[in-house]
Amino acid sequence: MRMQPIKFGTDGWRAIIAESFTIENLTRVTEGMAIWLNATYPKPSVMVGYDCRFNGSLFSNQVARVLASHGIQVFVAQRFVSTPMVSLAVAKRQVSAGIVITASHNPPEYNGFKIKGDFGGPGLPSTVAEVEAHIPDTPCDYPLTFAELEEKGLIQHFDMESLYLNHIRESFDLDLINQSGIKIGYDAMYGAGQRAFRKLFPKATMLHADYNPSFMGTAPEPIEKNLTEFQALIRSAGLDYGLATDGDADRIGLFDENGTFVDSHHIILLLIHYLHKVKGLTGKVVYTFSVTPKVDKMARLYGLPVDCTKVGFKYICEIMLNENVLVGGEESGGIAIAGHVPERDGIYIGLTILEMMARSGKKLTELVQEIYDIVGAFNFQRRDLHLPEAEKNAIVAKLQSSPYTEFGDYKVIRTQTLDGYKFDFADEQWVMIRPSGTEPVLRIYAESATRAGAEAILDAVIAAIRKG
Repeated sequence: MRMQPIKFGTDGWRAIIAESFTIENLTRVTEGMAIWLNATYPKPSVMVGYDCRFNGSLFSNQVARVLASHGIQVFVAQRFVSTPMVSLAVAKRQVSAGIVITASHNPPEYNGFKIKGDFGGPGLPSTVAEVEAHIPDTPCDYPLTFAELEEKGLIQHFDMESLYLNHIRESFDLDLINQSGIKIGYDAMYGAGQRAFRKLFPKATMLHADYNPSFMGTAPEPIEKNLTEFQALIRSAGLDYGLATDGDADRIGLFDENGTFVDSHHIILLLIHYLHKVKGLTGKVVYTFSVTPKVDKMARLYGLPVDCTKVGFKYICEIMLNENVLVGGEESGGIAIAGHVPERDGIYIGLTILEMMARSGKKLTELVQEIYDIVGAFNFQRRDLHLPEAEKNAIVAKLQSSPYTEFGDYKVIRTQTLDGYKFDFADEQWVMIRPSGTEPVLRIYAESATRAGAEAILDAVIAAIRKG
């Protein structure tokens, strides 16, 4: 029987477990990957990892089994690992590709399949399209078991976590951070960063750092609304710094010593300021369409070239492979910097901010004020509308056919359509409307000078689009 076509989204293929994410469909996707690998490399080899989601080990072993049955050398993670661990292992071991069984920040009922290129970053759009084109309509049968392929040497275990921890210790002065007196908190969100962070900072205050594939019913996305328990802990325990990472630990969220959320827009600005003004590094600043224009403003003030891409870290990665990029970041918390693999890495970016605090002796609030002194204060808010598909499609159709000229009292002075619909208002305020590439969600982003201003924009825009 012909099965449904499988399409990759913004960052890999994701689907609900036991509904579309099944052994049969996973086998089909892996076959497409195997065909592409054998057509592209004379002796392909692959790193395969999985995060803390339900049945990750089972799904990972099936991927390894299919690849090995196609004659591909497979290195499998010994235990759950983060996406950056797989990407680093791909680059360090110089294998052909990486595969991570993860649905990243999606709700617990999802799982997924991420492709990593031989450079240690997200598979490029062209690669993903070629793999997708090779996915067969029905899966093949594979008589050899995982154990039999392991006995033949086609499947081997590889300690990706230890490789990653050694890289972290070589990249940062952990003694300086530990001796700084900064009280560190970490919310693993039940994700794959938990074990590594505990090994790096055994004295840190940990939250949600045990194995729980249900994520206690909360999507493991490090945004403020999902981190209220962590926020309360930071305040009650008197912590100076709170780091949160998502399910596969490639996205970041931060809290300052007051328990105030520091979003990715602010983190990108802090990184530009630290890496260029303090460490003297240069390079292009690349950001996705939903990121604050303050990033462009700071980069130009510092004389750094800038580039804006569609939403999706794969577009940033593509530029990083061809140009000298200092910082590349997206609104959703995925950020990469020079000196590391071209990959999002929540822990690595979090340690860079920690290093910034330790070297300067300043609190995170003071460092944020430094960037406000340069580009001006701002506040960014986002709302996700979970809508029936018909209603979501009707809104998108309206945006396509007749873009808005106003939302209540907010008059549109410019409309941009690089990826979604961004409407600029007066006084550096704006809103953006975009359907998610990985979930049945319509995302709405807004920026103003204050939180109240950003929330007011969101209220006006949601009222307008629902009115039609």
